[in-house]
Amino acid sequence: MAPTQPTRWLDDEQQRDWRALVIGTTLLMDQLDDDLRAAFGVSLAEYEILVRLSESEGRAMRMAVLADALRHSRSRVTHTVARMERSGLVVRAACADDGRGIIATMTDKGHALLTRAAPVHVAGVRANLVDLVSPEDFAALGRVMNAVADRLVSGHPDRDIR
Repeated sequence: MAPTQPTRWLDDEQQRDWRALVIGTTLLMDQLDDDLRAAFGVSLAEYEILVRLSESEGRAMRMAVLADALRHSRSRVTHTVARMERSGLVVRAACADDGRGIIATMTDKGHALLTRAAPVHVAGVRANLVDLVSPEDFAALGRVMNAVADRLVSGHPDRDIR
């Protein structure tokens, strides 16, 4: 058994910054979710599914790939997409290539909703994050989070979600 390393505790400033990140991220995501629910009756998770589908060829993705891209469990994505299907925002069908996978495709109604919701979402991102800090601080945040993503994605190179 390898010797254990002593714990490198966060100093007071690091602890303060870490908590600010956790609390700020939670509050930001909650606000963006609240905005979309109030204006369009969709959650932030549903909005993100519509975004991912809109960026895919034919506005369609295999459910497993969609779950990986969103970093959600397959069961969570299946439940969310089923709800969206009942609302007419997406449809699901067996994959024509192998018949095993399921393809989610954004409908015209889903695309129309995304087109209306995107400006509200972007305004929320700007008001609650981007416009609160200097361009340099926002760029630094991007560098930090890309470093985190690079490290964590490196263990799963087939799951680069950017």
